[in-house]
Amino acid sequence: MSALKAHEVARFLARPDLTEGIFLAYGPDTGLVRETAQKLIRSLTGDDPESASLVVLDGSEVDAEPSILAVEAKTISLFGGKRIVRVRGATKSLVMTLTELRDDPGGAAIVLEAGNLAPKDALRALVEAAKLGRALPCYPDNDETLTALIRETFNQQGIRVDADVIATLREILGNDREITRRELEKLSLYAASSKVLTREDVLLLCADNGALVIDAILDATGGGHAEKLELALNRALSSAVDPQRLLAMTTIHFANLRRWRVEVDAGKTPRAVLDGLRPKPHFSRASALEQQLRLWTDSALATASDRILQTTADSRRRPALAETSLRRALLAICMMAASH
Repeated sequence: MSALKAHEVARFLARPDLTEGIFLAYGPDTGLVRETAQKLIRSLTGDDPESASLVVLDGSEVDAEPSILAVEAKTISLFGGKRIVRVRGATKSLVMTLTELRDDPGGAAIVLEAGNLAPKDALRALVEAAKLGRALPCYPDNDETLTALIRETFNQQGIRVDADVIATLREILGNDREITRRELEKLSLYAASSKVLTREDVLLLCADNGALVIDAILDATGGGHAEKLELALNRALSSAVDPQRLLAMTTIHFANLRRWRVEVDAGKTPRAVLDGLRPKPHFSRASALEQQLRLWTDSALATASDRILQTTADSRRRPALAETSLRRALLAICMMAASH
C-alpha cells in the first residue's frame, strides 16, 4: 500500500522515496493541499528547480481533452530537466488516463490536487494501489500542528511572542492552511521592526476576520456576485463558522434591506437612507449596500426572506445537511439579485 498517514506527510515531503509516478494530495483543507503540492514539487526538483519542466493543468482541461495529461507526461523536456505535471482540481474522471500512466510514467512526476476523497474513491484507490504512487492526506490543523506552525513562523522571523499569543491565535485562526499562513505572514510583517507581538496586536489585526467574511457573504448574496459568494462561503465554512449563524445573519440582513427599502419606496435615495442609519454601516460596505437597495424590490426581498426562513427550519430538522442547504439557498438568492 502507498497510502501515508497524515502525520507521515511532512517527513515524506522532506525526503520523497519516489522521483516519478503519481502523487495525490487530497483532503478537506484546500490550503494545505495546495501547500503540500508546492512542497512536493520543490523536493522533486532538488537543487536545480530552474531546470525542471513544470506544466500546470486544471482538472476541467483534462476532462475536456483526456489525452492532454498523457501527452504532457510523456513529452521529453527540451533541456533535460525533471518533467512535472501538476493537475489542480483532480477528480475520478482522470482514472482512465492515469491507469495508462500508473506503471510507466516515463520518468515524469504527476502531482494531483483533489478535495476530500472517501477511501473507496476511484482516484484515491488507484494511487494508493500503484507501486509508483503516493497518496498524501491533508487534514485541518489540530491544536498541536497549529501551535507548531505558529512557533515555527515566528521563530524564523526572530519574533518574540507573549505567552498568551499562541492560545489566542489558536482561537482565532481557522482550519484552512492557506488562510492561516496569510494571517501569520501579516502578523510577522507587523512585528518585523519591533520583533515583539502581543495579544493586543493579534486581536487588533485578526479578531474581526469572522465578521468581515460574514459581511462579504451577505453583500455577495444581496449583490448577485456568485463567484465572490463561493469564495467567502468557502472561507467561512473552512474556518468552522456555523451554517446556522450564517443563516441567522442573512435573515437579519434581508430584514434590514426590506425595512430600508420602505424608505426608498417613500421617496428617499438609497444613499440618504444609509446616511440616516444609526449606527452607520462601515464605510467599506456603503457602495455594496446602496447597490442592493437599488437592485431589490420589496416583493423580491419578501421572497428571499421566506427562502431563508424555510432553509433555517430545514437545516434545524436535518443538521447534517445544513451546509448544503445554506449553499443552495444563498446561491438561489444571489441569482435572483443577478437577474434584476
